[in-house]
Amino acid sequence: MGLVKVGVIGIGNIGSSHVQLLNNGQIKGAALTAVCSRNESRMEWIKNHTKGDVKVFKDEDTFFNESGIDAVLIATPHYSHPELAKMAFAKGIHVLIEKPAGVFTKDVQEMNDAAKLSGKVFGIMYNQRANPLFQKVRDLIQSGEIGEIKRTNWIVTDVYRSQSYYDSSKWRATWRGEGGGVLLNQALHHLDIWQWTTGLLPKSIRAMCRIGKYHDIEVEDDVTAFVEYENGATGVFITSTGEAPGTDRYEIVGDRGKLVVENDELTFYRLTQSERDFNATYTGGFGLPEWQKVEIPVKSGNANHSIIIQNWMDSIVTGSPLLAPGIEGIKALDISNAIYLSSWLNKTVELPVDPNLYYEKLQEKISSSTFKKKSVTNTTLDVTGTH
Repeated sequence: MGLVKVGVIGIGNIGSSHVQLLNNGQIKGAALTAVCSRNESRMEWIKNHTKGDVKVFKDEDTFFNESGIDAVLIATPHYSHPELAKMAFAKGIHVLIEKPAGVFTKDVQEMNDAAKLSGKVFGIMYNQRANPLFQKVRDLIQSGEIGEIKRTNWIVTDVYRSQSYYDSSKWRATWRGEGGGVLLNQALHHLDIWQWTTGLLPKSIRAMCRIGKYHDIEVEDDVTAFVEYENGATGVFITSTGEAPGTDRYEIVGDRGKLVVENDELTFYRLTQSERDFNATYTGGFGLPEWQKVEIPVKSGNANHSIIIQNWMDSIVTGSPLLAPGIEGIKALDISNAIYLSSWLNKTVELPVDPNLYYEKLQEKISSSTFKKKSVTNTTLDVTGTH
């Protein structure tokens, strides 16, 4: 087949980056042929920074109906992802969406159903799945090297944001504009990697989300969540945009050792025997299983957007498997929805979250929002930026 004709909708910072990757020929098998934005300055930028016949559209209906694209990258704000994806699937167009999959699982499940019905290739920009560091963590866990998981712990506080960041756009840090704060923006990649590397989804969550603890915002900027897994393991997830200097430390403890990811390095504290076996057979007083500290020689890589796009394109052209299937976007979102709901209701929440209950409570947050912009949908093509 010839080059796959690709369009990009949403030309903020992230969308612009995707446009450049495609325009510069860095994605094999793909050709940028159309973009969609309502922002006049971004349209002018497109004309000055692309080569060839790249069509420019101002609204999504005309874009999907008249662009003639085979595939689309959706880089618009959170709420619009499911609706735009469903429009694309209805036109027989392959889709790659930016994270998050959406804001609430009810909407995202409808998108996933549409994706399955269409038969088109559906990916999500979980670029950290392409990071060799986390791929190695996943391999060590899935291969049984650390044994059965007993505990997970991730502290993500190196995502500091100033008040000026939140003040830079009216839609930032609002329930109506973004649907959440640090969980949905800065820490969603971590939530995905948390469940992807371990292969475990929590069965229940008890959480506390502090609204505007460190900033003048109406959404959360500080979160502590305690989770329990089906196998009896427990976990803690902590994140905040109000701590400096911050920490990024991920621990996974199994009965045969512990993995620690910190400062872009992976360390394996390998037990010479199962802790459970040692516990059952040791007859001394203060004994400890023998262990070895092993530095795993793996290099972290964070600029992996092009890898995810190329993987998506390869799947379209050759049918190769996706590293980040779009339908899996609902997993991290379900965790974040459960964390929010637990905090709002002040109780433990079971997973999967009741989608109707979460939607209802989210609407209550939106109705009491101080966000005054007349229509979020009127800005959905223009305002996506870095998180």
